[in-house]
Amino acid sequence: MIGTITANLLRFVLLVLLQALVLDQLDLANGWLVPYLYVLFILMLPFELPDWAQLLVGALTGLVMDLFTSTPGMHFTACVLMAYLRIWMLRVLRPRDGYEFGRRPTIADMGLAWWSTFAGVLVLAHHLWLFQVEVARWSGLGGTLLRALLSATFTFALCLLAQALFSRATRPR
Repeated sequence: MIGTITANLLRFVLLVLLQALVLDQLDLANGWLVPYLYVLFILMLPFELPDWAQLLVGALTGLVMDLFTSTPGMHFTACVLMAYLRIWMLRVLRPRDGYEFGRRPTIADMGLAWWSTFAGVLVLAHHLWLFQVEVARWSGLGGTLLRALLSATFTFALCLLAQALFSRATRPR
């Protein structure tokens, strides 16, 4: 239990610092590619985390990102939406026998197809919401959708890379 909390706190700090100090400083393709790797923290929350705690963690993650980026409420609402949809996605994608205790929502534990569906939907929803809230208008919707799609694809690729570099299968206990 303590190890899981410590690992998640460390992951949170590392991803937020990487986002705030490195990724937010990049200007890729004149703002058309905006990587938000910090969403990997929400994706990798334990299966056993209660629904209310997932929403709270999503809210706190978004709040911290809003504080770092001076974007009041934008990341907060996108992360709460992502956490809410995560609850739904975990139910939709649940294996017949449920999730094994000690397993995590990673490629190593759940497989590439499961993780790609899970992460792809959540990252895209996060980005669509975030970019639409950012522009706060319906004119230019095509450009907003394209920017969200390109950024979500880039973020998804970074999440895949991070999974490949840092994940290993959890051994059943």
